[in-house]
Amino acid sequence: MTEQEIYTELVAKFGDKIIEFVEEETLNPTVIVRSNDVASVCRYLKGTESLQFDSLMNLAGHDPDGESDLSVVYHLHSTELDHYITLKVFTDRSDASVESVANIFRTADWHEREAWDLYGIKFKGHPDLKRILLEEDWEGHPLKKDYVAAEFYRGMRIAKVK
Repeated sequence: MTEQEIYTELVAKFGDKIIEFVEEETLNPTVIVRSNDVASVCRYLKGTESLQFDSLMNLAGHDPDGESDLSVVYHLHSTELDHYITLKVFTDRSDASVESVANIFRTADWHEREAWDLYGIKFKGHPDLKRILLEEDWEGHPLKKDYVAAEFYRGMRIAKVK
């Protein structure tokens, strides 16, 4: 099944919860989904016989410019039917929050923790959302483009990267 056919099926099922299909200027044609509906779309993609997306290959946060909304990108694969789809959701950078898909795809557990740790995106319903790469007392989320690094951490000067 092509990405366009998958998009068409999602629009038929979810209507205006599916915002857009982007295929120009990208290697991975992408379905843009409302952030509050990504879990129900993922559940459908995994559980529907004609789709069988059983693998979340990657989930990543993204901050395009330090001012716009943050986004989360999901790369899904059906190992049985060998087709792919990329989903993307946007969330307000001042209170970044997206539904967790950790109860649908087990691999999302650590990916969502990484997106929380590095971008500050909260995943509603995640079973154990805590930092995964940085120490618990680290302040801020260093891959947000408006992040300002502290001068000291635990009394030690932090080297500035030029």
